[in-house]
Amino acid sequence: MTILASAHAGFGTGFTNPVLSSQSVFRCVMNALARPGSIQTITEVAQAPAPLMPATAAVGLALFDHDTSIWIDERFATEPEIGAWLRFHTGAPLTRDASRAAFAVISSGTALPGFDRFALGEPEYPDRSTTLIVQVDTMSEGQELVLSGPGIRGRSLLRAGALPPDFAPRMQANRALFPLGVDLLLVCGVQIVALPRSTHVAMKEA
Repeated sequence: MTILASAHAGFGTGFTNPVLSSQSVFRCVMNALARPGSIQTITEVAQAPAPLMPATAAVGLALFDHDTSIWIDERFATEPEIGAWLRFHTGAPLTRDASRAAFAVISSGTALPGFDRFALGEPEYPDRSTTLIVQVDTMSEGQELVLSGPGIRGRSLLRAGALPPDFAPRMQANRALFPLGVDLLLVCGVQIVALPRSTHVAMKEA
């Protein structure tokens, strides 16, 4: 037991109460998806290796399993403990083929790959697409985005730092593919914001 515990010491910890914590995080993600652009705070966190943010780790623990292949970006891939932590705590297999991933975990919005690298779904199965979990460095600064669409009354505003300058046009092209396309979860610390493929995103005019 001592040897086993020592061998697992580098993997950090998962949820203290896996069932209740997973349910809590799942509800938080569902609330975010139902209300695009609204900031949700995850209260159930786990000890994960940096630079994996607490909310990123919590979402992974709640949503990843042995049937969901995960793609991690180059920065995360150069940190062996990131992949080891995800595999150990979720059982999810890692893939280097982004187009086969159910989830993609991206270390920074500035490193956001083109959406066409990921699975966009199929006409018969639009749900067979990749959900992108994108870490950003702030939810209060950066370019101001105007959001509209299902789940949004009128329009709402969102600021998120470390997003590429062409983020709004990328999201518009993604929405044009509906019902195909990718869904995004923006993560900052313990906060998450969902931008489903049905959401229209535009830059706020000066």
